[in-house]
Amino acid sequence: MKKNIESWLFLLWAISLVATAGSLFFSEVIGYEPCEMCWYQRILMYPLVIIYGAALLKKNMDIGLPALILSGIGGMVSIYHYSVQKIPALSSGDACGLVPCNVQYINLFGFVTIPFLAGTAFIIIFIVHLMLFKKERK
Repeated sequence: MKKNIESWLFLLWAISLVATAGSLFFSEVIGYEPCEMCWYQRILMYPLVIIYGAALLKKNMDIGLPALILSGIGGMVSIYHYSVQKIPALSSGDACGLVPCNVQYINLFGFVTIPFLAGTAFIIIFIVHLMLFKKERK
């Protein structure tokens, strides 16, 4: 049972690492300037790499509890940001700062944007963490 939890912790760590690397790739390699909400999502995603990495090294799921909170908040921010991009009524004005939050640097298949990718990562992390939390409490 312990080995199974370690595998899930590794998955959580890997998802947060890929999301972090992806955001850095978009800004540092491709040159997309993040908007204000993108920064909030980064602030919530980057610590997950450290939290899940520490939980994995120590083989202790309990130290990952702050990550559950961060991923839940991050998922909500990503959903709102995606809504700002896709729902015209929410994207009026550029209240987000120098880079408007409704800018879609990528739009694959008509729906995959950067906030969509971040939101997917946050939601997967949140759900898997909840499953692990429930499994460990049994």
